[in-house]
Amino acid sequence: MRIGVVTFPGSLDDGDAARAAGIAGGDVVRLWHGDPDLHAVDAVVLPGGFSYGDYLRCGAIARFAPAMESIIDAARGGLPVLGICNGFQILCEAHLLPGALTRNQHLHFRNRDQFLRIDSNDTAWTNRFSVGQEVLIPVKNGEGCYVADERTLDALEAEGRVVARYIRGNPNGSQRDIAAITNEAGNVVGIMPHPEHAVEALTGPSLDGLGFFTSVLRALAGATAGGQHAGGQQ
Repeated sequence: MRIGVVTFPGSLDDGDAARAAGIAGGDVVRLWHGDPDLHAVDAVVLPGGFSYGDYLRCGAIARFAPAMESIIDAARGGLPVLGICNGFQILCEAHLLPGALTRNQHLHFRNRDQFLRIDSNDTAWTNRFSVGQEVLIPVKNGEGCYVADERTLDALEAEGRVVARYIRGNPNGSQRDIAAITNEAGNVVGIMPHPEHAVEALTGPSLDGLGFFTSVLRALAGATAGGQHAGGQQ
């Protein structure tokens, strides 16, 4: 399965995301922000970093990149998309996910290993996990505080779209301890911590992040067996 990883000006973790997808068994395709051609990928990862220097707002300029215009259309058609950290911010700016990521409540950059609880495995990116499973994944952000109006938060809860929550401490003040959410279809997931940094024993605090990447390969294999492309077309 072809997993595309986008590089924006200011991306820091595109190489790590590509490595994680490769370790999981994916055929990695590097995508350039200025190229609208997605090169027939089956899924896309928007990596962490500081796209376009985080000018204006985090992810606000990247949302209009030529590659993103294609990704937005494809995601609405069913293409699995994972936004990590800055990628999560981009997904919110693109209105593929609700809410926004704002300055950490304590106004400090936070970099530490963080425990999460998986609250939904009904997505393309979390089907390898068990509901309630605790995972250890690094977090590193200055604008990682997830916020939304109460109506949106209640809807996310009621529809089972909170994918993961912070446990044993909230590193950024995110409302309702939200660390990751999904869209209604379950193909688009935004996560603030960095699963791509927890895929190897040598460098990560755990191997827990690998499940996000093996999950999408499993989802794609199921779609292929059912006669579907990742984009939802026959």
